[in-house]
Amino acid sequence: MTLTEIILISIGLAMDAFAVSICKGLSIKKINWKVICIVGLYFGIFQAGMPIIGYFLGKGFESFVTKIDHWIAFILLSFIGINMIKEAFSKDENINGDDLSFKTMIILAIATSIDALAVGITFAFFDVNIIFSISMIGIITFILSAIGVILGNKFGNKYEKKSQLLGGLILIIIGIKILIEHLTS
Repeated sequence: MTLTEIILISIGLAMDAFAVSICKGLSIKKINWKVICIVGLYFGIFQAGMPIIGYFLGKGFESFVTKIDHWIAFILLSFIGINMIKEAFSKDENINGDDLSFKTMIILAIATSIDALAVGITFAFFDVNIIFSISMIGIITFILSAIGVILGNKFGNKYEKKSQLLGGLILIIIGIKILIEHLTS
C-alpha cells in the first residue's frame, strides 16, 4: 500500500472518532487542552491498537486466504463504509454528554475502533509496514478527534453526519480500488 492509501485509510477510520468528538465538544460547556487531549488519546490509542489485533489475526490465516485477499479487503472495507454511511443517516444519538469517565470513554473508543480491527485483518494480506500504518492511524485519529472537540464546541453538530458519510465513502472507494487493481493485474 502506498503512503496516500495509508493516509486515506487513516482519515477514513478516524471519521467515526471525529464525529463522536464533535458530539463531545457540543456537550462540554468549557473545553480546555486537558479535555481535548483526553478525547484524542482515547480515540487515537484504540484506533491504533485495533489494527494490530486484526493484523495478527489475519497473519494467522494468511496461507488460507492469499488467493482471495483482495475480495476480503473489498468486502470488509465496503461493509465498514456502508455501516458508516448508514450511521450518518441514523437518528440515534448515543453520546454520553460531557462525561469523560474511563467507563464512558472506553466504550466510545471501542465502538469507534471496531472497524480498525477489520482493516488490520486486511493489512495482513498486503505488503504493509504495520508499525508505520498504525502510527499514522493513531496520530491522524488523535488530531482529528482534537479538532472535532474544538469544532463541536464552537460550531455545533453541523459536520457530524457529513464526517461519517465522508469516512464511509473513503473506505468503500479504497476497497473498490484494491479489488480493481488485483482483478486487472
